[in-house]
Amino acid sequence: MIHRRMPSPARLLRSAASLAGLMALGGCNMVVMAPAGDVAVQQRDLIVISTVLMLLIIIPVMALTVFFALRYRAANQCDDYDPDWDHSTTLELVIWSAPLLIIICLGAVTWLSTHLLDPYRPLGRIDHARPIDKAVPPLEVQVVALDWKWLFVYPDLGIATVNELAAPVDRPIRFTITASTVMNSFYVPALAGQIYAMPGMATTLHAVANKPGNYEGFSANYSGAGFSNMRFRFHALDRAGFDRWVAGVKAGGGAMDRPTYLKLERPSEKVPARRFATVDPALFQAIVNMCARPGQRCMSDLMRIDAKGGAGKESARDTRGLRYDGVGDRGALEKEPEEKGSSPHLSKDNDPTPPGKAAPTRTHENRDMTLNTAPTGASLAAERA
Repeated sequence: MIHRRMPSPARLLRSAASLAGLMALGGCNMVVMAPAGDVAVQQRDLIVISTVLMLLIIIPVMALTVFFALRYRAANQCDDYDPDWDHSTTLELVIWSAPLLIIICLGAVTWLSTHLLDPYRPLGRIDHARPIDKAVPPLEVQVVALDWKWLFVYPDLGIATVNELAAPVDRPIRFTITASTVMNSFYVPALAGQIYAMPGMATTLHAVANKPGNYEGFSANYSGAGFSNMRFRFHALDRAGFDRWVAGVKAGGGAMDRPTYLKLERPSEKVPARRFATVDPALFQAIVNMCARPGQRCMSDLMRIDAKGGAGKESARDTRGLRYDGVGDRGALEKEPEEKGSSPHLSKDNDPTPPGKAAPTRTHENRDMTLNTAPTGASLAAERA
């Protein structure tokens, strides 16, 4: 009879940890390290370069930590024991020069990448071997982060989609991004880095897809209860496939007008992909200016009023023409003394004159608050005297 030795608990624990690690790696999505767009590829390279530069310090430090622990342990009676040693110029140069050189390299790489990969900067190439064709305009896509779904508007094509995005391969894409209520973050890992979507303003992202495929996009910024399901599909298609996709949207979609948008804007979760064959051309600008609802004044109008000195009575009555005649719309601090006139806020007579006595002398100066001036040094000295 053969007796098998039972494995120790420590060995079983190590085996279980290794198996769990392999299972976790098997489920990993390495799209960040294997992207489908040139911008994401350059960002991947930046991650690799930065990691390698930092490992040039981390690995020697970890190795030297083990070396010193073994060499100078209490049980090792080595011959070079020197309890009075405290300084080595050579060692100081090595310790400080290596990190300094790595920091300089990291700073140079980061500075260059920050400018070359600026999301607002138009692309200069399709990939490392092909420059941009100036004759091909970028595909314009307007992105709106809603609670909790994504609205994509193609202004040049006159279509819109919800939770579905498509673009042709090797054609630059220009995203203009905003949000309806709270801040979100637009992120397609296979395409480019994330860029924030904020209400009342529009951000920009330039990208390009180099490989056909079906990729995932999502919000990378927590925005409430439905955040975890705020995801969409990005279809990178060849030219013919993209044309068929556009034709399908125009053939089977509805109309994205203001009433439809106001219904879509309401919070909802797990919204399936929807298509709209037509779209209001002024809808996106109305969303950015926070005036998609009827009767709302647009932020651009309010800012134009403020730039002209503030809203006077005439401007307040005319909400669309925003007339400004240059008189009466300036604040009190911007007016000349002769323009201010008398203040209507005069002190009230709370002390009636008793019978048989003459009324006290009251002047306009001590009742008109517009005539109050800060005391000078001479007047203060006279009062003290």
